[in-house]
Amino acid sequence: MRRITQSRKLHQVRYDVRGPILEEAQRLEAEGHKILKLNIGNPAPFGFEAPQAILQDMVHHLPNSQGYSDSRGIYSARTAVAHYYQSRGLTDTHVDDVYIGNGVSELISMVLTAFVDDGNEILIPAPDYPLWTGAVTLAGGTPVHYRCDESNGWNPDLADIESKITENTHALVVINPNNPTGAVYSDAIVRGMADIARRHNLVLMSDEIYEKILFADDVIQPVHHHTATFAGDDVLCLTFSGLSKAYRVCGYRAGWVMVSGPKDLAADFLEGLTLLANMRMCANVPGQHAIQTALGGYQSIEEYIHPGGRFYEQSKTAWRLLNEIPGVSCVEPHGALYCFPRLDPEVYPIGDDQEFVIELLRAKKILVTHGTGFNWFEPDHFRLVTLPDIEVLTEAIGRIADFLETKRA
Repeated sequence: MRRITQSRKLHQVRYDVRGPILEEAQRLEAEGHKILKLNIGNPAPFGFEAPQAILQDMVHHLPNSQGYSDSRGIYSARTAVAHYYQSRGLTDTHVDDVYIGNGVSELISMVLTAFVDDGNEILIPAPDYPLWTGAVTLAGGTPVHYRCDESNGWNPDLADIESKITENTHALVVINPNNPTGAVYSDAIVRGMADIARRHNLVLMSDEIYEKILFADDVIQPVHHHTATFAGDDVLCLTFSGLSKAYRVCGYRAGWVMVSGPKDLAADFLEGLTLLANMRMCANVPGQHAIQTALGGYQSIEEYIHPGGRFYEQSKTAWRLLNEIPGVSCVEPHGALYCFPRLDPEVYPIGDDQEFVIELLRAKKILVTHGTGFNWFEPDHFRLVTLPDIEVLTEAIGRIADFLETKRA
């Protein structure tokens, strides 16, 4: 009998956040070790719960959630999303511009499948959320990574973006606030990226799932700017967001993509996207019923992102403790749920950063993700999730510091 192998389409597809490092963690757990998993931005295991109003609304609608919905999403959810963007100045947003999906992740894959032809180049930030690179590859396209500048607060290097555009470039991906760096882009940066797309006839794809997780205090008050605002009516922009992070409901799988700009020129593409939505029937219906309540109700995320709030305090604590380790530097995150520290190669001569984090896992029972897993160019970073409470986070970074002491050149 012939050996059954995976499709060749998967040969260049990676998703290291849940790859070999997680497999090693699971092996250690099977042996009885307790592993602190700081590799995935999943709030629930760290004591974060959904707002009660969202739970109650889902329960209320369960009797009416047993059948398929419209493949694009239930009307109330799509209307709530459209109204949200209207309230943010995107007044030309209508219900038919919104598709609901099983989280942003599903919608990224659907959009790229509908959009990308073999050999199309898609510009993606480095570092990135690796699903973008994997999904482009799976769709037959070529991911081309542009550099985000660590010395400039991890802002995208606009000149580097423009230098990598070819006749095969079709889209520019924006991740703002950025995962894994926590950067929140200025209006000048977002406007600059929209202008590049305009000059080169590119589609903008803007991943904004962390848009509500911004760390504001008396010194720094970051502002999130929707890419679609600067794309205007002459650049097609696909804006991705959802409930997972700000509303602490990753398991509900409730996300959306909103289409703005010259939709008449994109009719054929949107027909393809609708076809793919039809083929997967619909998104999780109970989760869809959470969207209207979440967007329209009290925004409890505000309790977490200011001084005294857990997201804020944990991010600042992690950033401070990491910078206290000799040979480690970390740009201060202004949003999202992560730190992305750098290990000075003169102090820590690491050749294989995946092997480095596996060694850390085995020695200290802490699971983080290596920087090249986010398509960063050099093996000198790792990503740390800042969701544990301060006591656990302090202990974890202390263990990392102890391990690094054994690795110094």
